Order: sequence, then C-alpha cells, then structure tokens
Amino acid sequence: MQIVFSISLFLLLTVAALVGVFFPSQTNVELTLSDHSNPFTLNSSIPDFSTYTDVREKKQDFFQFLQPKIKYANDRILNERRELIEIQSHFPELSNSQLKRLSQLAEKYEVDETEVHDRINELLVRVDIIPASLAMAQAANESAWGTSRFAQEGNNLFGQWCYVKGCGIIPLQRHGKQKHEVAKFDSITDSIESYMRNLNSQNAYKKLRDLRAEARKDDIKITGLKLAKGLWGYSTRREAYIHEIQAMIKQNKLQQYNRTVENSH
Repeated sequence: MQIVFSISLFLLLTVAALVGVFFPSQTNVELTLSDHSNPFTLNSSIPDFSTYTDVREKKQDFFQFLQPKIKYANDRILNERRELIEIQSHFPELSNSQLKRLSQLAEKYEVDETEVHDRINELLVRVDIIPASLAMAQAANESAWGTSRFAQEGNNLFGQWCYVKGCGIIPLQRHGKQKHEVAKFDSITDSIESYMRNLNSQNAYKKLRDLRAEARKDDIKITGLKLAKGLWGYSTRREAYIHEIQAMIKQNKLQQYNRTVENSH
C-alpha cells in the first residue's frame, strides 16, 4: 500500500512539474513573451506590417519588434543617468573630464544652466527613461501600427519633423510656404532615441519630466499612463490625444513591457 501511494505521489508531482513547464503562470507567460520568445532582435528591420491579416498577431509582433530597441535606448539613458549621479557625488570637487562630460550632456539635452550645481540638477530631471508602454503606444498611434509611409520608408515611428532640405521625406499634404520634412532615420532605434531625446529636452514636455521627477522623489514606479499627461504639446488634439494614448496602453496591456530596471535610480 505504501509503495502504491509513493508511486502515485511521484506520478502526481511529475505531472504537476510538466504542467508547470507547458502551462506556466500568467506572470511567466508575460515574461516569456517579453524576454525569451521574442522573434525580433535589436538589429531587426521593420517588417511590412501592412501584410498582416491577423490583427492580434500584428499587434504582438509590433510590440515585440519594438521591445529590444526601446530597452536599448532606455539602457543608454540609464547609463548617462548613472554617470550624472557619480559626478554629483563628487561635487564640488569635479575633475576636468567630469566637467567636460557635463557640458556634453547639457548640449545633448539642451540645458542652459551655467552654474554646475544647477546644471547637474536639471540634467537629472531630463536624463531619465521613457516607459516602454508610452513609447509603444505613441509609436502605434503615430505610425498606424508601423504601416505608414514614413515608418516604412524612413524608419520614423513618431512623426518627427526636420527643417533642413533633404533631411527627410516631403509629406504629400505639405502646403504653401511650409518647408518641413518628416525626418528619415537610418534605423528604428535611431528614431526611438531621437523621440526620447525630444521628450527629455523640449520645453513642450516639461510637465512630463516634472511628473517623472516627482515619481523619482516619491520612489514610486514611473508609468506610461502617468507620463502621458505631459504630452499636451505632442499633438494639436491636446487632451483627446492624451486620453487616446492612455487608452491604448490599457487596452493593449502595455505595462507588462515596462522592466524593473527602467525604474532604477
């Protein structure tokens, strides 16, 4: 009897283990989708999303295509942030190389403060991550899920403009004296990094940066839903645009793509 019970228990535990392997928990499913089963890499070129017939598959591939690129861009920002924190820890006794690095970052993020202390503090507000959920929702919205002419021909997912002749693609709806072009990038990653730098430097997105700085100060998670409130200047649709981006984050459960590392100080 004891032998039969032991064998039954062994079989039960074996089945349970197999179930755990083939039918993981919801948390593990999200982790698998996000990290281990992604068919796209950092260097993957943009697929022709217009050929997809299955909407669910199209959305999943769109987000998975973006994920490693957004992570790469945020990791680079976090490295800059760590540099700043290290420099701050040595203030006011800064080396020439540290002062030079501050000047480089100030130029990149368009910080005008001349006093070193003020420059560091303002840079710490600007040099910070953009949640994957926000970047993904805006990319989907601005590029019609990667199918727009500008996405396919210019690797531009965020509708970014440029003003030097030949810098991008001339939009068909450009009229009169308008001279802007839609920026063309060598890669989608370049487009993402430019988008993040715009949010982190342009005056129009000061509210977004302030909301993020408040989250840092209160030691709470930085989320796309919250930072979307700072996108008032991104579209002429203003509040309607903000609500649309927030709805896209919720409906597509994009918070699952936010990584814990993105919220490190």
